[in-house]
Amino acid sequence: MKMKAVVAHELNRFAVEEVTLDPPKAGEVLVKMKATGVCHSDLSVINGTIPVPFPMVLGHEGAGIVEAVGEGVTNVRSGDHVTLSFVPNCGDCFHCLRGEAYLCLRSNPDGKMMDGTTRVHLNGEDINVMQFLGNMAEYAVVPAICLVKIPDDIDLKAAALVGCGVTTGVGAALKTAEVKPGSTVAVFGAGGVGLSIIQGARIAGAARIFAVDLSDEKLAIAGELGATDLINAGNDPLKQILALTDGIGVDYGFEAIGIPAVVDQAQKATRRGGTMTVVGVGKLSQKLELNALMFPLTAKTFKGSMYGSAEFRVDFPKYLELYRQGKLDLDRMVTHTYRIDEAPQAFADLEAGKNARGVIVYD
Repeated sequence: MKMKAVVAHELNRFAVEEVTLDPPKAGEVLVKMKATGVCHSDLSVINGTIPVPFPMVLGHEGAGIVEAVGEGVTNVRSGDHVTLSFVPNCGDCFHCLRGEAYLCLRSNPDGKMMDGTTRVHLNGEDINVMQFLGNMAEYAVVPAICLVKIPDDIDLKAAALVGCGVTTGVGAALKTAEVKPGSTVAVFGAGGVGLSIIQGARIAGAARIFAVDLSDEKLAIAGELGATDLINAGNDPLKQILALTDGIGVDYGFEAIGIPAVVDQAQKATRRGGTMTVVGVGKLSQKLELNALMFPLTAKTFKGSMYGSAEFRVDFPKYLELYRQGKLDLDRMVTHTYRIDEAPQAFADLEAGKNARGVIVYD
């Protein structure tokens, strides 16, 4: 079939293209996309922060409706509403068997399907898709082990966010760092992931949540979603957090941007014996530095958080139930919607920091 898709051709060059899509093979599912989040990781593919083989259909955060299933697929059927996961869950690899599905060994960034081939073509040439999905498109053929059925009454824009940013952030607070009730938290970066960390900390019962960002607009949203203290990053946030915690620092620090200097700020804002969690993805060439004397003496725990430590078949429905109950606000996080032809504007707005989360919606 023919369809529109957002294709990254090379570094810093992408466009909305008409491509062709093959039917699903065994173990695969054809999904009619209804909503795709415009995530910073998509931008990181475009600008080379995340190295990938070009050309590549972008998109890894989305929800839609199953249109057809390939041979052997039993977990979903035509007509089911689904959220897609960019990390598969094979169920039988080393990590999946140990409750670490977010590290599933079937995950592969080479842009191909599980069998090493592709279903998408541009001008007769095979092209890759982002992390098995390539769902910044009107349709996507994806492995069945990359999706989960969700209730039909859930807004698919909200369901799309759970596919990446919300799960990454909420899970970082609830599962990776295991924020405790009554604790103090600092979140550096109030984009889609940072706002989700803030919500996760609120759900966990944190008593005080510091939100740090350069954008006063994003800080205002952070306040609506649970942050108790709003700090503009241009006004020495470390000094402010220490002053507001009697010089001690917070129990849990989070960095949700991927900038080493900000990671350093966040870990310095974390108290001795506290837990510092790095969620933001930096460049392959960048390094984090720890003071060889202070690292052991401060007894801090440092964690890296991949996909919010998600087991998506369990966590996606759990987070959507929190949304249904009004405990997880996903609607407020969708600050602008776009048509697929408006993808260039969506990315421009992302770079300009205008949205908590922009979402592409389809007819």
